[in-house]
Amino acid sequence: MRYLILLLTFCVSLTAVAQPKDYVWHSQSDNSAGSMPCGGSGVGLNVWVERGDLYFYIARSGCFDELNSLLKMGRIKIAMSEKFAAQGFTQTLKVNDGYVSVTDGKKTIDIWVDAYKPVVHVEMSSKTRVGIDVEYQSWRYRNRDISKKESFQTSYKFGVPKGTQTRADYVEAADYRLFFCHENTDSTVVDATAWQQQLGDVRDSIFNPLRNNVIGGSISAPGFHYIDIQRDSAYASTDYRAWWLAYERPTNWAYLTISLADTQQGRDALRTKLSDIEKTINTAADKKKTLRWWHDFWKRSYIEAEGRGSEMTRNYTLFRYMLGCNNISEGWPTKFNGGLFTFDPVYVDTTYAFTPDYRRWGGGTHTAQNQRLVYWPMLKSGDYDLLLPQLDFYNNILSIAKLRSRRYWNHGGANFNEQIENFGLPEYDEYGKKRPAYFDPGVEYNAWLEYTWDTVLEFCQMALDAHSYGGVDISRYEDLICSSVDFFDEHYRMLARQRGRKELDGNGKLVIYPGSACETFKMAYNPSSTVAGLRYVTQHLIDYLERTGADTTKTAHYRQLLTRIPDIPFRDVDGHRVIAPARLWERVNNTEAPMLYAVFPWRVYGVGRDSIDVALDTWRYDPYVNKFKGWAGWEQHNIWAACLGITDEAWELTNKTLTAAPHRFPAFWGPGHDWTPDHNWGGTAMIGLQEMLMQEVGDTIYLLPAWPKDIPVRFKLHAHDGVTVEVWYDGKEAKTKLLPEDCGKRIIIHRSETGE
Repeated sequence: MRYLILLLTFCVSLTAVAQPKDYVWHSQSDNSAGSMPCGGSGVGLNVWVERGDLYFYIARSGCFDELNSLLKMGRIKIAMSEKFAAQGFTQTLKVNDGYVSVTDGKKTIDIWVDAYKPVVHVEMSSKTRVGIDVEYQSWRYRNRDISKKESFQTSYKFGVPKGTQTRADYVEAADYRLFFCHENTDSTVVDATAWQQQLGDVRDSIFNPLRNNVIGGSISAPGFHYIDIQRDSAYASTDYRAWWLAYERPTNWAYLTISLADTQQGRDALRTKLSDIEKTINTAADKKKTLRWWHDFWKRSYIEAEGRGSEMTRNYTLFRYMLGCNNISEGWPTKFNGGLFTFDPVYVDTTYAFTPDYRRWGGGTHTAQNQRLVYWPMLKSGDYDLLLPQLDFYNNILSIAKLRSRRYWNHGGANFNEQIENFGLPEYDEYGKKRPAYFDPGVEYNAWLEYTWDTVLEFCQMALDAHSYGGVDISRYEDLICSSVDFFDEHYRMLARQRGRKELDGNGKLVIYPGSACETFKMAYNPSSTVAGLRYVTQHLIDYLERTGADTTKTAHYRQLLTRIPDIPFRDVDGHRVIAPARLWERVNNTEAPMLYAVFPWRVYGVGRDSIDVALDTWRYDPYVNKFKGWAGWEQHNIWAACLGITDEAWELTNKTLTAAPHRFPAFWGPGHDWTPDHNWGGTAMIGLQEMLMQEVGDTIYLLPAWPKDIPVRFKLHAHDGVTVEVWYDGKEAKTKLLPEDCGKRIIIHRSETGE
């Protein structure tokens, strides 16, 4: 290894803050798979032009029906009497400004979403007078049966009860306005799940975002008049009905807004809420504020490489834009399996001839191991506001996690399972519909998911890091962090007492059995991913409590708990000491490498850290690590290679993850293991790229630890203690700028001669 240590960080006159480049198409799209994302404030639009007409889907975070499908709010079609021509056509994502513009040189439509309230704006202009028709299209104009395969979009997963339907929406049109909504019933999948899991008697105390949920919106289109209901038609694989508004006469300019809202107080309350939103609309002022929000967003951080790295960093930027569209989402995180930008499923897989509401792995199901990958990169990008909805998600269901611990095992702490629902219980089918009467009701009867309940620790650490990176006030998450750590201590001491006289082993440590190293090494004894996570989070919790002046008794409790957490287990592979997935395990059930969780997310081993050799040998020699090595979806080998400074493999794997997607928009990856756009794919790619460029150990910042020497790159990323690091690397030397300048950080340019 060769290190260049900069004893003094020198400020250089970097060029103006990098602004992301526009992303442009010069031809129209074949169908919705060729759509472009646009959004803000938890609203996402898929925008495309097909055969001269403009379309966009409307999605909004939190729009769950009674089955917990995440419904789209409809599709808009805008047709001009003179269609968009092929010659001179451009469709542009104005990345820096956060909106989409479509033009053929004569006609233009700009679409943007308010960054501070859920309102879609559509501005239409033409050099000559044209007729303009607007259609609101809905496939939920009737009750729709849900097939067994299609039920994967719901929280019944592998099979909804016979006769289950997605219920029809209510649509009302008059003059220049249109109102639409979906109304949930009082009975939802939450009730069925609670009864299944022996919690039916307390179901009314469970956080239930589905009961009587009314989701919808209103279109306000001055100058338009409601004409009629268009005859039923079909798009892709789905029939629909259209409500038709037409501009009163040929015009050079027209405008419409779409306001969106939800409530659990009924249809009239939704109307009132929408009316209140509409009263706040001031188009000129709102657009100015929205542009400012996006401009400030891009000032937080950026990554821009040249040459063979340019496509990678462009796609990184486009995916970060997609995440930014969920900036104010009223507590609903970006879903790993498509986010706000799913499109007709038949264009993902021709056998999925379902409605645009479909996505694999559920609408309200938040597979935690996938969700975490969407959210880790927000720390280094400085997007702490985007992180908060995911933390709020856990806070919303903390009470049911505590209730589970008390009801099933009569101890404290909070138990969060994998395949967790937005109401806090394990997913209905994954919990096990054919459970033996003797089986522990708190454990999923599921070969993949049994005892897989340590992922919450990653979100706890994200909260702690948000505080140490950006000074975010996380006091409201303190109970979540403490209760999550307490669960493991209380639960495994209880299990030990059931097995024998002592609750700790001969070394005074917890015996974490039965446990699970991810979904792969099952019935594990002291899984390394769990013990590394517990040690890491508990230590950082102690640091946080001491910094914030917490009660000394509380701090002492966690100091004592830390002494009980077992050490990371090791094993010998062909004479090499490597990190073991667990001290012992009974079977291998999936294809993950949890032994490298001690590298990321838990950062016990890595560049600049002691004992990196054991992690490098684990990478080189562990048969499971090599067998399971991959780069699609949630596979994380690109991250681990970067964290270990293995430049060649970090580049190869991260380059594969950030290669343009198979669909027209480069960041619509997937389906991978999940769905398209695969957001945990994008998150994994972002993390890997960030780690190639910057890592931290204490007060030392390592720059370019796994970045190829020949590729110029400039970037700005965030570090602990409110520090931002800006770097300009020309392929030979790196110039750096740290703010604040007196932060006390040491900079090391880490270069590798051997690729490791």
